[in-house]
Amino acid sequence: MLDKAVVVLRAAAATPCTLGELCERTGLPRATAHRLAVGLEAHRLLARDPDGRWRPGPALGELAHGHGDPLLTAAEEVLPQLRDLTGESVQLYRRDGLDPTARVCVAAAEPASGLRDTVPVGVRVSMTAGSGAKILAAWSRDRTAFPDTVLDEVRRRGWAQSVAEREAGVASVSAPVRDATGAVIAAVSVSGPVDRIGRRPGARWADALLAAARQLEGLVAAR
Repeated sequence: MLDKAVVVLRAAAATPCTLGELCERTGLPRATAHRLAVGLEAHRLLARDPDGRWRPGPALGELAHGHGDPLLTAAEEVLPQLRDLTGESVQLYRRDGLDPTARVCVAAAEPASGLRDTVPVGVRVSMTAGSGAKILAAWSRDRTAFPDTVLDEVRRRGWAQSVAEREAGVASVSAPVRDATGAVIAAVSVSGPVDRIGRRPGARWADALLAAARQLEGLVAAR
C-alpha cells in the first residue's frame, strides 16, 4: 500500500489533476486512488485547489525543512527578499535524484496579489524547457535536451532566461547556486507573465538573481 501511495503522490506532483486523471496516471482503480489521495490529504501531503484538483500539500515542504537542510533554511530568508524586490514569483529548483528528466521546486515565494506564476513546493517540472532547467543542465554531466550552443551561452553569461518555453505567456530568468566545491546544486528563478516581465527577462533581473544566488551560498557556508 505504501508503494501505491507514493505512486499517487508522484502523479499529483507532476501537475495538478482530477481524480479521473489520477486514475489514468497511476492505473489504480478509482476507489483505491481516491482512498489513498484522501489519506495523503489528511496528512497534508496532498491538497486540493479551488477546482478540486489534487496537488502537493504543505507538509512536503515542511518535512524538507525539518531535516535542517541549510539551503532550504537560507531560502526562507533570501526568496522573500527577491520576491519583494522583483514583485514576481520566485522559486528554487533542484534536480530530482530519482528521475534525471525532472527538477523539483523545493522552495518558493509568491507575491501577495496580482497575476502570479505559482509553482507549488514539491512539484516536479521537466528538464526539457525553462530557464531553471537550462541552469541545472549547463553544469551537469548528463545528456540534456538542450543544444550545446544554448548551454555554452548559459555558462558564458552565468544565467539563463526563457520566454514561453515551460508555459505559454510566462517568462523566467535563473541563476546557479553552488556548494563549497563550486558544483551547481540548485537554480534560483524569477518568473512572471511575459507582458509584465518582458521578453528579455535577463536584462531586467539577472543581476538580482546572481546576487540572490551569492547570498544563498554565503548563508549555506555560514551554517
